[in-house]
Amino acid sequence: MINFKIDSIFSRKTGHEQQSVEPEPDNQVLAVWGSPSSGKTVVSVKLARHLASKRKNVALVLCDMTAPPLPCICPPSDLECKKSLGSILAATHITDNLIRQNCMLHRKQSYITIIGMLKGENVFTYPPYTAQQASELIEHLRNIAPYVIIDCGSIIASDILSAVALMESDAVLRLVNCDLKSISYMSSQLPLLMDRKWDTDKQYKVASNVKQYEAMEHMEQVLNGVAFKIPHSQEVEQQYLEGDLFRDLVLKDSRGFRKEIKKISREVFGI
Repeated sequence: MINFKIDSIFSRKTGHEQQSVEPEPDNQVLAVWGSPSSGKTVVSVKLARHLASKRKNVALVLCDMTAPPLPCICPPSDLECKKSLGSILAATHITDNLIRQNCMLHRKQSYITIIGMLKGENVFTYPPYTAQQASELIEHLRNIAPYVIIDCGSIIASDILSAVALMESDAVLRLVNCDLKSISYMSSQLPLLMDRKWDTDKQYKVASNVKQYEAMEHMEQVLNGVAFKIPHSQEVEQQYLEGDLFRDLVLKDSRGFRKEIKKISREVFGI
């Protein structure tokens, strides 16, 4: 059993009960969604890392069951209490305690808890789950942490958790690469959400991984404006390739990336 402690989400010791609760922000649950390779996981991790640096408790949920991103975000040695998202969704009913028992802790990031599929697992590792179970997970995550970031999969037609997260989150970052294929992909997915509870007012359109030579002004016109522009960073790309995204960004190359993550945090969470 994992217990709360005063400062960070979970304690690695017993006997420390939670004594103070952070007030819930207006936007508590953020879904990060976009076209394939648009940087959803990178932005989700870096935003969670930024909140943690401000001593804010955050739950990071990794939805992808086709290519679990957990091995891409940190070395295995940095994780303890290795539990699976699949174990939560396999339950008939989801509770706060069930989620707590199946969260992963990061040894170097005390304010972050991670929920995702483990290396080698896939959608067939566990029994099928329903939209109701996905909804219960998000509902109970609101009791677990004052800030919840959900790294959604791109293919919402077959990804129940990601689709439900887009409906029930308080805000959505919609990431698109600056290329026509990425925009075309998003155009093909958006109609799948039209008949459901899809609140366009809570969306932030994001031009992601923008390189200097790309025609950004033209892409902004195609996208009908963007709220954020996340520039390409060689340092971020290197961390992704090395599977160590929780590291600090220290190079000048990453200055624009860091600035945009801070802007997103202020706009979405007020931090």
